[in-house]
Amino acid sequence: MFQADGLCLAYSDQVLLEQAAFTMQKRERCGLIGRNGSGKSTLFKLLSGAEQPDKGTIVYPKGYHLGLLQQQIRFTQPTILGEAALGLPDDEKDLLYKAETLLFGLGFSEEMMDKSPDSLSGGYQLRVQLAKVLVSEPDCLLLDEPTNYLDILSIRFLENFLRSWKGEMILISHDLQFLDAVTTHMMGIHRQKIVKIKGKSSDLFHLIAQEEETHEQARQTLEKKKAHMQSFIDRFGAKATKATQAQARQKMIDRLPDLEKLKNLRQLDFSFREVPFNGKKMVDASHLQFSYEPTKPLIEDFSLTIEKGDRIAIIGKNGYGKSTLLKLLSQELEPEKGDITVSQTLRLGVFGQTSIDRLDASLRIEEEIASANPDLNFTQIRGICGLMMFGGDLAKKPISILSGGEKSRVLLGKIIARPSNLLLLDEPTHHLDIESIEALIDAIEDFHGSVVVVTHSEWMLRRIAFNKLVVCHKQKQELFNGSYDEFLENEGWEEEKEKKGKKDSDSKAERSRSKAIETEIKSCENKIDHLDKTIAELNKKIDELTHAGRFDETKELLRSIEATQKKIDNLFDRLSHLYTQ
Repeated sequence: MFQADGLCLAYSDQVLLEQAAFTMQKRERCGLIGRNGSGKSTLFKLLSGAEQPDKGTIVYPKGYHLGLLQQQIRFTQPTILGEAALGLPDDEKDLLYKAETLLFGLGFSEEMMDKSPDSLSGGYQLRVQLAKVLVSEPDCLLLDEPTNYLDILSIRFLENFLRSWKGEMILISHDLQFLDAVTTHMMGIHRQKIVKIKGKSSDLFHLIAQEEETHEQARQTLEKKKAHMQSFIDRFGAKATKATQAQARQKMIDRLPDLEKLKNLRQLDFSFREVPFNGKKMVDASHLQFSYEPTKPLIEDFSLTIEKGDRIAIIGKNGYGKSTLLKLLSQELEPEKGDITVSQTLRLGVFGQTSIDRLDASLRIEEEIASANPDLNFTQIRGICGLMMFGGDLAKKPISILSGGEKSRVLLGKIIARPSNLLLLDEPTHHLDIESIEALIDAIEDFHGSVVVVTHSEWMLRRIAFNKLVVCHKQKQELFNGSYDEFLENEGWEEEKEKKGKKDSDSKAERSRSKAIETEIKSCENKIDHLDKTIAELNKKIDELTHAGRFDETKELLRSIEATQKKIDNLFDRLSHLYTQ
């Protein structure tokens, strides 16, 4: 547990934090949300000591240790084990078994220990980074957008892991479902302050909305009171009989606080422009095959029909052909085999990472959006810029200086500029903040055309009423007719079923092994009891022979006792080994 109090931080004329404060109690797992640029990652830098506040303090108990999992993953060691071991404290650098044990727990096999971490998928690279943080035995985890670049199965793994985390945790994420699933508390940076509650993201949004409403009601009441007293002063201030009362009211006005009118926060709010589609079948893809390597087909014998009103999600692990399939459907790529037939009245709106990369860095925002549709006039272009939160002079910003989130909004603006009836969207929520993601989901839900979305977000998969899923496995894509929850209930992920089967098998084998160990332990204990009785009987005979003066006969009995004791010692050694298994 620790406490931050009175934190103030500003860069040039931009104030990020102003008298911000919060307390982390023992075992709290806290989600941290806020708009892009509100200071979430900066707060992590303050907590970790990478930056210092202009004012304020952060107080930790003696020996309290933070573990920071950063957005950017960089490896410096040639092996997975070597990289994970970097997190070991200085006095434990030779205790590699600690890093190895953690890696085993995160799903790595012994054969993987000497592999290069750079050869791993994004999900397993995150696990290496997580092992490196955990092996330092932190009291509190700081995780900055850990789901970025992870596929859906890696996100599900991380969710299960964080649910069982016993220490404190602060997690930055734009995925509300992920946040709600793994946290006990929610914290938001809002108007340079930090608001923290116990509960879910919806509880925090509701509280902030209430505080905004309460502030505005109090401000209006105060302004009316001031206006009423000022009216009295203006009417009677010059009259001698009322001068004293007017002066008293002026003093009252001077003592009343000034409540500033809250500035409206910019909010993404838009809808996709539509072109009517009067037919039923928009796209018919038949027996598609595509590969980047001749001997390794990425997509093989896959067929899909997109009909009017369809909501289709393409899901699966990274590297299994999701984005490639979307490029085939948009005809950015040509299939090696198979056919794609599109309706003559089809009008596409495409959002993809390659589309973002193709934004012209030499243009300004308004010029880039104008290039999507030459028929738009200046007022219409500026209107679209405003919808994308680039109002006024912001529309003149060069593309070259935009952040990832701003570029995503420009690309959405280009889609709006050109009416469509089929949207093909590849990870459209990437780089967007929570408010913008909500606006995007609302726009998709209100769109009367068809939508095909590549996403790893279970939040989006559950918010939008998808009626078809394309589930991408290795060298295989399958069509599932139904929602994501129906898919999980009826089909489920192959990888998770294999892992569960292995876990069940391992559990069964472990139970059998435990039973065998218990049986052997009982057998050893029974043998020891029997041999102890044998020694007792031999000692009794020795006593009898000694009293009778028959000393020569005791020698053989002593040798028997020694042999029996050796058997007992061996049995105790075996028990010691069995107890540790």
